Amino acid sequence: MIGEMEKETEKLFDELAEGAKAEPKERRATRESARVLMPNRGQMEFRASDLESLLPEGHRARLVWGYVERLDLGELYGQIKALEGGVGRSRIAPEILLSLWLYATLEGVGSARAVARLCQEHDAYRWLCGGVQVNYHTLAEFRVGDGAMLDRLLTLSVASLLEAGAVKLKRVAQDGVRVRASAGAASFRRRARLEAYLEQAKERVQGLKKEVAEDPSLRTRQERAARERAGRERQERIERALQRLPEMEAIKRKQGKDAEQARASATDSEATVMKMADGGYRPAYNAQLCTDTASQVIVGVEVVSAGTDQGQLAPMMAQVQARYGQVPGEYLVDGGYPAHAQIDALADKTVVYAPVPKPKEQERELHAPRPGDSEAVAAWRKRMASDEAKAIYKDRAATAECVNAQARERGLTRFRVRGLAKVKSVLLLYALAHNLMRTLALMPDWAWLGTAGVMPMA
Repeated sequence: MIGEMEKETEKLFDELAEGAKAEPKERRATRESARVLMPNRGQMEFRASDLESLLPEGHRARLVWGYVERLDLGELYGQIKALEGGVGRSRIAPEILLSLWLYATLEGVGSARAVARLCQEHDAYRWLCGGVQVNYHTLAEFRVGDGAMLDRLLTLSVASLLEAGAVKLKRVAQDGVRVRASAGAASFRRRARLEAYLEQAKERVQGLKKEVAEDPSLRTRQERAARERAGRERQERIERALQRLPEMEAIKRKQGKDAEQARASATDSEATVMKMADGGYRPAYNAQLCTDTASQVIVGVEVVSAGTDQGQLAPMMAQVQARYGQVPGEYLVDGGYPAHAQIDALADKTVVYAPVPKPKEQERELHAPRPGDSEAVAAWRKRMASDEAKAIYKDRAATAECVNAQARERGLTRFRVRGLAKVKSVLLLYALAHNLMRTLALMPDWAWLGTAGVMPMA
């Protein structure tokens, strides 16, 4: 089909060329002798304009900057060693780096190299930079350099919404989303292969050191340092994979399988092969998000290596309580969460709404208490039989599934960093970006112009 279209196009232009040759001589001579201005798209242009005029009022980048510049980032400034009157090159302001990542997250850009390129080409990113040159190394290091700071920022930003009354924390919904890890399926190896790889990596590191010692001028200093660092990092990754193997072997034994079949990734040891939403199995992380149902503001964030949601209910509740000093009155989760031990642990704190699994015996009533049920589990079964509980439970999909879908639309389909700590930092940025847009919807009069918009870090 495409070949036929190309032939038709060539035929059309051939006919036009033939028609031009058939043009009367007088008209062709007039056209050839006329002096006209033709486009020259290869010439350089220099236009005088200020960065402030690049973006209209109310642009999303302006809102992001207005939010960031009112944060107390003294903790990050305390890490800067270049001081007035001292030596050393000036550092990029933390406000620039944080606003770039928040805006990039909202736009679905997750690569540090892509953000650095956009800082040269895109007006919104150029406006945020304000003439400061930003490279991808600095962006990549900032994103994962201080996860504790991002965690505190999430707590204090939600706390300000609680104080303003925009978030009630009366009912929350928790859900997990499995996100592809930055590791290939072929990187998972058994113990024997990992031990062989470790010996090879050690030999490689020793060989590089010996090579430099014998002939220091063989390579540039920068190239030698890069090669040695790459060798050390590979050795460390394999060592971490071997350290995680006992955990994977214990899981295999619990499943009644051969422990020798346990595997760990030599690329990202903390990633786990999980069943994804499409039914396939790939290396991934289980990202847990807890959301206030009334406002759709994310109030809790966690990342785990387990491919199941069982056991994640009580830890998230403890996190929410530690963050805000209170617990939600109602807790909505899907069928993957309600292990009996979890329901018992939360019995005196909140009311859990989760579907009751169908019994294996068809004659058994779905919501009838079973022998061995604790008081809390029996109450949960009975509660989920009521129409009121079914109506309340509908808020789970309208909240948790919506927030997960928005995260995927913003690019949360694959983590570009490795390790639980770095992955959580990226997830916290998604939560902060999401909450920023929810704040604008809930409190449009703030517009980050008054003191109500100030969210201190200390």
